[in-house]
Amino acid sequence: MSITIHPSAIVDEGAQIGDGSRIWHWVHVCGGARIGSGCSLGQNVFVGNRVVIGNNVKIQNNVSVYDNVTLEDDVFCGPSMVFTNVYNPRSAVSRKDEYRNTLVKRGATLGANSTIVCGSTIGEYAFVAAGAVVNRDVKPYALMAGVPARQIGWMSEFGERLDLPLQGNGQTTCPHTGKTYQLVDGNCTCLNP
Repeated sequence: MSITIHPSAIVDEGAQIGDGSRIWHWVHVCGGARIGSGCSLGQNVFVGNRVVIGNNVKIQNNVSVYDNVTLEDDVFCGPSMVFTNVYNPRSAVSRKDEYRNTLVKRGATLGANSTIVCGSTIGEYAFVAAGAVVNRDVKPYALMAGVPARQIGWMSEFGERLDLPLQGNGQTTCPHTGKTYQLVDGNCTCLNP
């Protein structure tokens, strides 16, 4: 395999890009960025210096991944979704020393036009609906929607809604994969990952 970089893209010296990754039209990858293998960065994506992107991450068109954002393996960033890194920005006040870390864990989906306010951790395989605004941590497998985002359900690793209550206890099986999901005291896990 090899790396594909469109001629219109700018990849600054020092950027690390893994094997099989594809960098499309008008992308800018800063020199300090670390990008894993098998990734796809769509048109007009920006990747900052202090960004770590795992393997098989898909970043759709018009997404800016700013400093202090980490995307683990298999994360999906929908078109025009937004990350921030300063909680209370002002044009006249420099806050570059106040960047807050954002962590998106393995397999999570961030829907089109969603916003992730800095300082948040998005749990494994969580699913943030299109247009949602996340301003706090999100549990693994949680389905989040609205402004501000609230949990409205649970999602399987396959990306299907699970038949589980929001709180309490329960168990269900994903009809597509046969994997079993268990809810214990309001926390969802996959019993056979």
